[in-house]
Amino acid sequence: GVAFVQLNFLINTRLASTMPQGSVTAVAVGFALMMIPEAAIAQAMAIAALPAFSAQVAAGKLEAMRHSLAGLLRGLLLLAVPASMGLIQLREPLVTVIYQRGQFDAASTRLVAWALLWYAAGLVGHSVVEIVSRAFYALHDTKTPVIIGVAAMSLNIGLSFLLSSLFIQWGWLPHGALALANSIATFLEMGVLLFFMRRRLSGLEGRRVIKGLLQALIAGGLMALALWGWIELCGRLILNSTAAPWVTALGGITAGVLVYGIALVLLRVPEVKIVADEVSKRFFKRSN
Repeated sequence: GVAFVQLNFLINTRLASTMPQGSVTAVAVGFALMMIPEAAIAQAMAIAALPAFSAQVAAGKLEAMRHSLAGLLRGLLLLAVPASMGLIQLREPLVTVIYQRGQFDAASTRLVAWALLWYAAGLVGHSVVEIVSRAFYALHDTKTPVIIGVAAMSLNIGLSFLLSSLFIQWGWLPHGALALANSIATFLEMGVLLFFMRRRLSGLEGRRVIKGLLQALIAGGLMALALWGWIELCGRLILNSTAAPWVTALGGITAGVLVYGIALVLLRVPEVKIVADEVSKRFFKRSN
């Protein structure tokens, strides 16, 4: 079931081989960059949560599992939403800092950044699929994620052809359509998985999860405004400097984290207090 994420990517890579030179590399590198926060956030959470889910199912405590899954989805959204927004806005300086040297020139950076733009838009979908798929495995249901994954992969293929033709008509680089098709298919896969999981658990504490999503979007919107201002400032002051991408990328990450964190505190997001208390406990133990 988990393999269908990679299968979708392999299909996109195969289709990119029929597009202008550089499309295959752009798709591959863009997807790899999107998977870095996905692995750090969603895969780590999913791996840690599976034993707890399995124990709750074995004990027949489906209500406890529902509460745990809702809490995990809230935490995931609070991390994945700003990661997605940050990748979208800082895509070019990040690609420049990480890859642009030697034969990987500014044109290559633009190709990768174009793919990353559309892949990053699907980061939340990929992340939620990781979590909900593990919840199905804990329920001893591996069939549902596989069936839905096959449907999503089929949809991805169809959308890739459709969106590619549209991108060409609009004068856009067509490899971006492959990334967008992957993101759309993954979001639909996420929605269907959540629908069936809600039926299996007689609910998913929807109000609690949606409230977390709204808080993440509000804080993320403030972060996005701060990043936009920072990028504009860097563009005017250090446009021709070789250090410009480094200053833009690292400064943008720092500013984004600070603004987002402050916004969460002002919104009184309970997870912030939980994390702060845990950190203070660990620090207090070490100091003693």
